[in-house]
Parts: sequence; structure tokens; C-alpha cells
Amino acid sequence: MSRPARTTSDLLVASRGVTPWWNASAISGEYISAATFVGGAGLVLAYGADTLWLPVAATAGYVLLLAFVTAPLRRSGAYTISDFAEWRLGSRGVRRVVTACVCFVGWFYLLPQFQGAGAALRALTGAPAWTGWAVVVAVTLSLVLSGGMRSITAVQAVQFWVKLVAVAVPAVALLGMWHMARGPGPLGDGVPRFEDTTRVHVRADVTVTVSAPVTVTARGRVDGVPRHGEAVLLREGRHAVGRDTVVVFPGGARVPHAEGLPVQDGATWATPLGRGEEHGLYRTYSAMLGVLLGTMGLPHILMRFYTNTSGVAARRTAALVPVLLALFYVFPILYGTLGRAYAPDLLVTGDTDAAVLLLPRRSIGGPPGTLLTAFAAAAAFAAFICTSCGLAVAIGGTISQCLRRGGAAAFRAGVVIALAAPLALLPALGPRGAAGLVTTALGVSACSLCPLLVLGIWWRGLTPAGAAAGLLLGGGLAVSAGVTGLFHRAPPGWPDAVLTQPALLIAPAAFAAMIAVSALTRRRVPRHTDRALRRLHLPEDAPAR
Repeated sequence: MSRPARTTSDLLVASRGVTPWWNASAISGEYISAATFVGGAGLVLAYGADTLWLPVAATAGYVLLLAFVTAPLRRSGAYTISDFAEWRLGSRGVRRVVTACVCFVGWFYLLPQFQGAGAALRALTGAPAWTGWAVVVAVTLSLVLSGGMRSITAVQAVQFWVKLVAVAVPAVALLGMWHMARGPGPLGDGVPRFEDTTRVHVRADVTVTVSAPVTVTARGRVDGVPRHGEAVLLREGRHAVGRDTVVVFPGGARVPHAEGLPVQDGATWATPLGRGEEHGLYRTYSAMLGVLLGTMGLPHILMRFYTNTSGVAARRTAALVPVLLALFYVFPILYGTLGRAYAPDLLVTGDTDAAVLLLPRRSIGGPPGTLLTAFAAAAAFAAFICTSCGLAVAIGGTISQCLRRGGAAAFRAGVVIALAAPLALLPALGPRGAAGLVTTALGVSACSLCPLLVLGIWWRGLTPAGAAAGLLLGGGLAVSAGVTGLFHRAPPGWPDAVLTQPALLIAPAAFAAMIAVSALTRRRVPRHTDRALRRLHLPEDAPAR
């Protein structure tokens, strides 16, 4: 696995020689991204048990992937999703549209990896955010350009187990300390509270929601009024806090929540994700559908199944992945729950993604806390780098296969493009939750690549025109919603709900467009369709003619 990659097969699919266990470990390492590691804990900290629906949807997505996609896709013999689309439909035009969809899914997915790395390094050392971006990009380039899929497979498989140990050790230590020394503490009634007098430094303009009146000491701007260290009564409701304002909360006060985070209470902890916002039920089920279907179309995960030795091995790999992920998901949930006791100030600043990195140092302190923080930081950066490597290979391989028909030089140029595009956007983006950005990427996948794969594998009647119509409609609308959401806030109500979580409307529309247009153009079904379907569904040693 360590020798240099010299051929397209080495670079893109590791010469199709990866065993199920090794590949499942690599996929798990790749899938545990910024959203799973730091974003998952941040969401549990902010929303409570509501967000457990998201890992459930992701796991269910792997079940569907196992049942409907992995083995047929492996038997197609393609290197990338774009290769599969052209082979199945015989259309270079469809291939180009698929390539665009793969790039946008990958770019949306890379944004939280870079942003998470910047936030992590800033929380740990105070360094500028761009230094975290630079670390991830430099390491990713060195790994991917040296050997493509062949080199990153070994790195990702080993790093999954490294990440698991690195995240488990601090979590177990924190849980033991919380149980022995503190007990329920500020969570006795299910409401996060400041246990002691707490100084909060708000680093960016933020609007917070106060659920009960509280008198604080403020230095900076509160509700537009300069404060110079005097006492300020924050009444129940919304309050604007300016950049670089320091607010001191008394012990026992309820923790205000930053804009977009719901005010929690013990009676409603398990209501749907999106509570506190309009149309929360729609947001919940739209996010779940996006994660469910989007998992089936993630290009960097699907490329992994091309590396298996056979379709049977691909199915075994897909069956092992949910088991490994379920083992890992336990720990971000623990971090988020304990964050309510040890780091409630993150609910004021909105920087909930920093919970995993700050908890060990705050709760234990001294050399043991520093050591556990180093463990957590190592796991976090391993997550950023693993996922970035997989995405760089998927996007770079897709671009090189589409534009130059393969080759090591074209692949390496594609990797540079893959990393440069999201990096150029980062300076224009404000602080955003990692999980929200990944949900956007999954939404684009659910509305474009998932319909193409499901219908392309299982429906004889799919035509190039139908595939293109569904991809342009679903992918175009999902990408437009994602890009708009990055830079603008939609009006409250349905416009904001649909723009934030569009999958529940767009994914069915993409499926419907592919079916309807294909029915209208059924005479254009490719002549080789029957032969292609036999190859997809018969054992690999069976004749395909």
C-alpha cells in the first residue's frame, strides 16, 4: 500500500486491491469529518438530544447504500461517478453535468474542514484562522499528490483508529470526573446555567436570547449602548452584543443562546431539530432526508467502493461501516452533553464547535488537562485531513477524467483546483457551524447524484435527456440555495426554511423530472442499456452480453 502510485488505477482506485476491513476503516476515517467530530458535539451542546436524528439518518443512508448502490457501482468498472454516468447513458453532456455536481458537493464539504481547522487552532493557540487552513491544505496536498488513493487509504484507515482512541480517552476521563466530582451541577433541571461567576468574551457581533431576566456586568456595546464595566439588566428577549464585548454573568444564571440556537428547557429537549425557528418540523425532516439520500451520493465515499476487489467485497465493506461509525458517534454526544456543564459560555458566543477542544482544559486543568486537550486536537486535525484527502481525490479524479481523460499530471492539477476553490471563499464567510455546511453538501448530493445513481442502476428507462433534466433541476436549485445561504439570510418564515433545508422539496422534484423527461424521450434509451444492466446486476464472472 505504500509504494508510489504511477497509473490512473493507482491514483483513483488503488488498483482495486483494498480488503473490506481495511476499506471500511478508511471510509469511516474519511466520513468522520469536521461535522461529525466537532460539529456533532456542538449541535448536541446547542440543541440537546434533538440532533441524534442526524447520525440515525446517516446510518440509514449507509443501509440504503449497501442495498442499492455499492455492488452494482463496483461492477460497472468505472473510476468515478462521471465515468459511470457516461458509461451507463453514453452521453458526454451528462458526464459534464455530473462533474459539476461532484465538484459542488465536494467544495461544500471541504468548507467546514478548512473552517473547523482554523477555529480549532485559534481556540487552542490564538493563531489566526488562516493558519489552520494552511495546515490542512499543505498536509492534504503532500499526501494526495504523492500517491493518490493508494497512499491515502493506509493513512485514513490507520487514522480512524487513532481518532477513536484520541477522542475516547478524554471523553471517558471527563465523564468520570463529572460523575465523581460534580454530579448534575448546572444541569439539575435540564437547563444550562453558569455554575460560578463567568466571564464571557464575545469576539464577533452576536444577538443572544435571554430566557429569564439577569443582571450582568458589561464592558463594550450591549444593545447598541457603550458600557464601561457597569451593571446592566438584560430583560427576557433578544439583545445585541457587540464585537470584543466582555460580559460577566453571575453564578446560577441561565445561559443565553446566540442567534439561531434555541432556548432550551428540560421539558422540550427532545422536540424536533429546528425548534425555536419557524417551521421547525419541516426543517427537521428536510435535513434528515438530505442526510439520508445525500449519503448515497457522496463522491468521496462512493469512490472507496471502486477500490474493493469485487462487488461482494464492496457489500461487506458497506456493512462494516455503520458498525464502526456507531462506535465513534457515542463520543461527540458525550462531549456535547458535558459541554453544557463545563463550557456553557459557548452558547452565548455561538462558538459551539469548540466544545471538544476546550472541555479537557477547562474541566481538569494542569498537565492532565493539557495532555487530554492534545489528544482531542490530534483527533480533530486527523478528521479534517482524512476527509479533505478523500474529497481532493474524488474532485481531482473527476476533473481529470472529464477534461483530460486521466493521467497523473491531470489528476494532480485537478487536486489543486479542488482545494483552491473553497479556500478562496473562506475569507468572505463568517463563523458557521460545521454540521450546517456539511448538511448543505449532503443536500446537493441528495438532489442530484442520488437520483442519478438509483435510477441509473435500477431503471432501464432512464435516458440522457431525463438524467440531464433531473441533474440540472435538482443540482441547480440545491447549489443555488447553498451558495445563497452562504452569503445572505433569507426573509424569515418559509423562504428561510426552504433555503436552509431544501432537500424535502428539491430531491423528489429531481426524481420526478428524471422519470417524466425519460418517459417523454423513451425512444432515446441507449442501445447498450440491457447489456449495461446485466453487468451491474449479474456476478462479475458472468458474461455481460
